[in-house]
Amino acid sequence: MRTFLIGIFSSLMSWWGLGLIAALDSTLVFTLPLAVDIAVIILTSRNHATFWLYPLIATAGSICGAAVTYYMGRRVGDAELGRFLSVGRLARVRKKIKSKGAVAIAFLDLLPPPFPFTAFIIAAGALKVSTHRFFFWLAVTRLLRFGAEAVLAYYYGSHIINWLESDTFEYIAAFLTFVAVLGTALGVIQLVRTTGGARSQKRAA
Repeated sequence: MRTFLIGIFSSLMSWWGLGLIAALDSTLVFTLPLAVDIAVIILTSRNHATFWLYPLIATAGSICGAAVTYYMGRRVGDAELGRFLSVGRLARVRKKIKSKGAVAIAFLDLLPPPFPFTAFIIAAGALKVSTHRFFFWLAVTRLLRFGAEAVLAYYYGSHIINWLESDTFEYIAAFLTFVAVLGTALGVIQLVRTTGGARSQKRAA
């Protein structure tokens, strides 16, 4: 099992895997803090010649995933946000979005986990935050974040490579892959149940 999970992890540590992880990370069906950041660092450490490419791929994937979440918010609307977010979190998200606006919300992406940025994306859509400004500044902040990580990995990659070749990392990789697969499966089930319940209520109404 460990060998199988490590195999999956190794496959994901590629340019297409980075794009996939980045896209899923900005949706409601994937939960693994720092997964994209770790992927950018690992890929840059292994491939110095193309270190500039990985922040671009990660940003593009993130924007694609965020677009799905944002327009999901637009579709469900403010009244239905309670189906996706807890009451307490929803109140905090509404307050920050209404007081800070699109630019400031995008810059919240620079905050480290466990900050629930995906909640802000779906709420931004539901509350009809300016689409162009939100995604422009979201792209800027993600390029800054992933670009800084790639530069650090470029200069300190040799230390990271030594760690990647250790037995400890293999166990960590297997664990992270298991958590990612399990979290994604549970996220998909929860999303299907939530949207299914919403459709049933609308039909009954």
